[in-house]
Amino acid sequence: MAAVDVLVIGGGPGGYTAAIRAAQRGCDVTLVEREGVGGTCLNHGCIPSKALLNASNLVTDLESASEMGIYAEPFVDVGEMVEWKDDVVDQLTGGVEKLCRANGVSVRDGTARFTSDHTVDITANDGTVEELEFEHAIVATGSRPMSVPGFSFEDESILNSRQALALEAAPRSLAVVGAGYIGMELSTVFAKLGTDVTVIEMEDDVLPGYESDLSRPVKRRAESLGVDLQFGQVAVEWSRSNDGTVDLHTEDADGNEYETAAERILVAIGREPVSDTLDIEAAGVEPTDRGFLDTDDRMRTDRDHVLAVGDVAGEPMLAHKAVAEGLVAAEVASGGDAALNSAAIPTAVFVDPEIATVGLTEAQARDADYSPVVGEFPFNASGRALTLAETDGFVRVVAGEDTGRILGAQIVGPEASELIGELGLAVETGMTPEDVAGTVHMHPTLSEGVMEACENALGQAIHTLNR
Repeated sequence: MAAVDVLVIGGGPGGYTAAIRAAQRGCDVTLVEREGVGGTCLNHGCIPSKALLNASNLVTDLESASEMGIYAEPFVDVGEMVEWKDDVVDQLTGGVEKLCRANGVSVRDGTARFTSDHTVDITANDGTVEELEFEHAIVATGSRPMSVPGFSFEDESILNSRQALALEAAPRSLAVVGAGYIGMELSTVFAKLGTDVTVIEMEDDVLPGYESDLSRPVKRRAESLGVDLQFGQVAVEWSRSNDGTVDLHTEDADGNEYETAAERILVAIGREPVSDTLDIEAAGVEPTDRGFLDTDDRMRTDRDHVLAVGDVAGEPMLAHKAVAEGLVAAEVASGGDAALNSAAIPTAVFVDPEIATVGLTEAQARDADYSPVVGEFPFNASGRALTLAETDGFVRVVAGEDTGRILGAQIVGPEASELIGELGLAVETGMTPEDVAGTVHMHPTLSEGVMEACENALGQAIHTLNR
């Protein structure tokens, strides 16, 4: 029987990062991946969706450029756009494979199942089976789209996010079930490509879980693109129409029934962990009722030599969280000492405008017995935002009056996903608003909004009224 120091199951961001780092630390590492290194993020999620978001943004940017004296009527070939997106994906996944091999990681195509607490069977894609012994295992099997009973993804009329990103033509009309980050990102893409989009959401707003003043500009922008938002409804069933379209049947809490006609239905109600393929109970690890693998801050499960990272290790399901967890797991599995500070993990929604957050909100800080001090800076007061013609939103910083430290931040507006990095560093290192405000920021830039928000928290803002 072959044996390795570290076995990594799953080649997404958490898995390949863990494999490379463990190999860098001198371990003999085998990485098992059944669908291609890069996982959902590189192949079917983060990268392809952001590529299409950027491309569709160019369409609306050109259409709205008349206020700058620029007039254009863009022609969109969605098939060529998808080919470009696929080229981006291929370049990244090919690069990751080369990095794995260059660092000495043995990459196997196949599916791994535990047979004991230190062995797995690896079934290759050609059907052959190999038994492998390991000292430490890192499970990074990720997640998959959740389905609605009666809405099978095997029917061409019903799409999950992966299938939607592979379409070679934009549908004339699309009904989207779910107004979370996946539903709103893809609704934005297709609306900008000319699709008539209707979104069905059981809650009473888009992006449930985010503060209303963060989601409000996103809702307003979606409506301006023609997206029809229907709240307080759940998908019940669907049927085919004689004209080749489908009818989505929904229902509200009072039992009232509704019907939405569309060419396709996109189910975007969330994702669930992939742990049912592992037979992980054979290793002495019991998944939760939802299929997650509980871990400590060193990414260890109930069995210290079996670690888990990424989506399968629990919320939030974010690629950068998986990477951070993968680095910690690799250090631990290779005999080092590392732990994850989950308080400084940022989140982002790549809608229009973008939303990004890190740390605590004002309400969360108060619930945690801090005395929060809040500073804000609106983008309509930013010179750079004005020159970009993107003035919706704001930067908000939450600090503790008693501790002086920055506890969290929320941003909605242009490049929010980039701007949150500075405030994530502030939370991670315990910086104060004075630290950030006292750092000279380049002018004119969007990052000045971060500085101004910190100055506002101190009551010293120059370019906005102090709170």
